[in-house]
Amino acid sequence: MTMCSIKIECVLPENCRCGESPVWEEATNSLLFVDIPSKKVCRWDSLSKQVHRVTVDAPVSSVALRQLGGYVATVGTKFCALDWEDQSAIVLATIDQDKKNNRFNDGKVDPAGRYFAGTMAEETAPGVLERHQGSLYCLFPDHHVEKYFDQVDISNGLDWSLDHKIFYYIDSLSYSVDAFDYDLHTGKISNRRSVYKLEKDEQIPDGMCIDAEGKLWVACYNGGRVIRLDPETGKRLQTVKLPVDKTTSCCFGGKDYSEMYVTCARDGIGPEDLLRQPEAGGIFKITGLGVKGIPPYPFVG
Repeated sequence: MTMCSIKIECVLPENCRCGESPVWEEATNSLLFVDIPSKKVCRWDSLSKQVHRVTVDAPVSSVALRQLGGYVATVGTKFCALDWEDQSAIVLATIDQDKKNNRFNDGKVDPAGRYFAGTMAEETAPGVLERHQGSLYCLFPDHHVEKYFDQVDISNGLDWSLDHKIFYYIDSLSYSVDAFDYDLHTGKISNRRSVYKLEKDEQIPDGMCIDAEGKLWVACYNGGRVIRLDPETGKRLQTVKLPVDKTTSCCFGGKDYSEMYVTCARDGIGPEDLLRQPEAGGIFKITGLGVKGIPPYPFVG
């Protein structure tokens, strides 16, 4: 595979203040994503190029497919069901009620249909926040919630190994991609260890997804890139640089899940820097990576 075959284009100049949580919906040929501080869940139709946006009442940090139809999302400190047609959010569960300054951050559904999502203290400026306030939670199909651990700074990217035996997780300010033993049957996680430590120029690890070869792709906030890692050897295999600095998350989608979609942020970029990266906050599509992703799992509750 030659590197020159990789093509990067901004397919949607959305100007997201903080775009996050890209999820491909095969049924509608669409990309779902959120703009956290704008309190918007967006759905971009890759065929018509139309965008539908639903505004909720608090910062919305992740969105996922739901088996029953519609979507689920993390809104403020609530797990919610989203009815796309009547643009309403129904609360399924509330967490961190003792921590008034907290909000959810990244979330994703596991192979058994449970919704994992973590929290953080609300930032006073991009990257500036009270430390160790967050936790990792899981919303089960019966709508009960379990807390897995606390002392998290910025709960971020997450995914599961192809054999469903390992859970991968990022707490951004640890500058590490971690792995846990994972029990598909119970959802329990244990035996935390680091599988990759970010290098200085890679900056802050943010969102993450796994490809069909079991390798991890991590979006590097302030690093303007996505990196491909081998979690078994701890080696970086590939770096793909984007024309924006604040890359936040990534997912595979499109035909056969052969395209990668990358979200990014505009907040925290000064006027001079915006001239250099006018597409900041847009949605990017990367083709020619030579590797495919796997479909997202739907929440089964």
